[in-house]
Amino acid sequence: MSAPNKSYDPVEVEALKPEEIERMRDEALAAFAAAGDLDALAHAKTAHTGGTSPLALANREIGALPPQAKAAAGKIVGQARGIVSKALAARQTELEAERDARVLVEEAVDVTLPYDRVPAGARHPLTTLMERVSDVFVSMGYEVAEGPEVEAEWFNFDALNFVPDHPARQMQDTFFVEGTSVDGKATTGDESGVVLRTHTSPVQARTLIDREPPVYVVCPGRVYRTDELDATHTPVFHQIELLAVDEGLTMADLKGTLDHMVQALFGPDMKTRLRPNFFPFTEPSAEMDMLCYVCRGESVGNPDRPCRTCGSEGWIELGGCGMVNPKVLVACGVDPEKYSGFAFGFGIERMLMFRHNVDDMRNMVEGDVRFTRPFGMEI
Repeated sequence: MSAPNKSYDPVEVEALKPEEIERMRDEALAAFAAAGDLDALAHAKTAHTGGTSPLALANREIGALPPQAKAAAGKIVGQARGIVSKALAARQTELEAERDARVLVEEAVDVTLPYDRVPAGARHPLTTLMERVSDVFVSMGYEVAEGPEVEAEWFNFDALNFVPDHPARQMQDTFFVEGTSVDGKATTGDESGVVLRTHTSPVQARTLIDREPPVYVVCPGRVYRTDELDATHTPVFHQIELLAVDEGLTMADLKGTLDHMVQALFGPDMKTRLRPNFFPFTEPSAEMDMLCYVCRGESVGNPDRPCRTCGSEGWIELGGCGMVNPKVLVACGVDPEKYSGFAFGFGIERMLMFRHNVDDMRNMVEGDVRFTRPFGMEI
């Protein structure tokens, strides 16, 4: 049995020579100093302090030395590894400080800048109001019905009992659309039989033709008339009309429906009244007035409290209404002996002027965001 090798000199092991250990140490220190950022330092750390780094491999050689040689070799390698670890920690601290300082500059936020540099959007108040009115009737069980804006003259006039020589059928009141005759020749506007609808009532006629009573629909939409654009008129505006056809409907049902609508839109203390009038498509017909929402009628006969909104009359005209003319029912294929109905309609622009004190209709069509933005994004 051979005796232990007590004469084994660690200096003879190439990886444990003092000058070799110093070289490994210096290379590690140089790599750490050359690292320009934390990512480069991480690569240098793996190369010089990882499990396969030169100093780690040298440290493994110590285990093969005799006992009397391990202490000296361990001291040399341990000192070198300690210097490398301290240099790594110091360089990492420096690079982290540089990164933090750079982030503070590059990602700085000026808290004095306005927070709303992108202005909030806004829906057009006509759209919002038209949907709100529709919702009032939908909550009562009505359906929303729509129809084409380019309409056949029959639906726009004939089905609604407009006689052939009615003034509304003239070109000075209605936009006629040019078309093509059967033989391919161009037709003038008043010969084409096609118009831009002057009211949303054609939707009522189409609904009666398409379905069997009972019918309860509300018809919002855009309409056209040959008016000049001014403070109170526009050639393109919006209407909303209501049609109810069922067995046993009377003017009392119409009055109750109008009262509910006005109270839902203007307040629970609002009232309505009906004044006799004439419309081709209703008989009897009436103009509906509502109590002035500003003075509540208190300006009538009171010179000390005049009301500019209603002219101190106490009432504001809102729209036309009445029982559906039996001729309209017949034209749409409904038996007037069995069914009756009521209808009414009014302009959305006019109601918007009432509700929000808008004094110039041109503000509604010019597209100025300063007009629409105060109304917000109500859905």
